[in-house]
Amino acid sequence: METAAKKLNRTSVFDQSRAVIRNTALGLSALVASAGVAYADGPGRGNTAQFERNYLVFIINHHYSALRITELAAGTDPVRDAQVVAPQEGTSPTPGFSATPPKATDDEIRSMARMGNREQREEIGRAQRFLQEWYGVHYHPQLTAEGRRMIATLEAAPAGAQFNQAFLRTFSSHHFSALAPSVHCMVKSDLNHDGLRRYCENIVIVQKNGINDMREMLCKQYSDCGFVPMNGDRRKDNEL
Repeated sequence: METAAKKLNRTSVFDQSRAVIRNTALGLSALVASAGVAYADGPGRGNTAQFERNYLVFIINHHYSALRITELAAGTDPVRDAQVVAPQEGTSPTPGFSATPPKATDDEIRSMARMGNREQREEIGRAQRFLQEWYGVHYHPQLTAEGRRMIATLEAAPAGAQFNQAFLRTFSSHHFSALAPSVHCMVKSDLNHDGLRRYCENIVIVQKNGINDMREMLCKQYSDCGFVPMNGDRRKDNEL
């Protein structure tokens, strides 16, 4: 018959073995998790690194021009209205541009402009953080030639119905020019950069829906039902 001392000793050894196995497993899990986090926070591997840098610079500049485009529609307001939703409220002015009165007269368009302005400011900031954290690049937005052209088109359009229609056509084309690069980002960014892929996927979804919202408004309000957004490159626009 087994003595109580032997039973206690065997139980103690078993418990110690379980503890060693458990601690080893936990240690390996922590090591794998920490290694994964550290690696994901680094730059892309091989060609993905150059692609990511190019894309992030592109999308920062692309969104930057959208700020002035939406400001022209909604107007600028350095002081925010106390209401949660104020139809007559404007946007925060972009540094380097003077204050501007709203040129859009449709409340739905002005709402769309305010929402787009806010979203693109946040997306600029997030892209800048990716560049800084992964590549050590502190990048400041710049207006591209295409962005300046779109802004000039809307600056020249008279306020009211004519501006409303010009804005819907211009801003939908602006959205369109971000779609192909962002689709590429979804399959060309580094496999460990899930945050960037989600960022690009969200841009595709939001911009696509925004384009079709604006096309619908053009059709219903201005009988412009055959409009197709263009990205400014006739060769690419006419591929299909």
